[in-house]
Amino acid sequence: MRCPFCANEDSQVKDSRPSEDGAAIRRRRLCPECGGRFTTFERVQLRELTILKRSGRRTPFERDKLARSVAIALRKRPVDPERVERMISTIVRQLESMGETELPSSAVGELVMKQLKQIDDVAYVRYASVYRDFRETQDFARFLGEEGLSETEQSGV
Repeated sequence: MRCPFCANEDSQVKDSRPSEDGAAIRRRRLCPECGGRFTTFERVQLRELTILKRSGRRTPFERDKLARSVAIALRKRPVDPERVERMISTIVRQLESMGETELPSSAVGELVMKQLKQIDDVAYVRYASVYRDFRETQDFARFLGEEGLSETEQSGV
């Protein structure tokens, strides 16, 4: 594993253990060149997934891209990072278990929406506003009405 500090090609594993959700192996590493310490995560990848975009373009599925979009929706929200990590792992496992190697981007979006709804209503609406391409305030009002969010939940958005 390349050192993120000095780009040395080699590093030593000092400690390995399962991650909190058991979906990855957490490895603490040490660079023999600069002495830098860093952590890596190894995950099982069941199959290579390709995402079919609305435009017809095909792109490889990227777990990090999914994590970034969820992080944006959850920015400044009181949600435990471990819970977010478990949610992302759940989504990835669901995508991999669909049995297809090529999935529409809508499948990813719907899974994210379903998971965010269970974690945080504000993040759910934030994600929906981008995913469903809201253009004006009426789009938010329509969405909130369709979802049946209570008045209390709507005022927090």
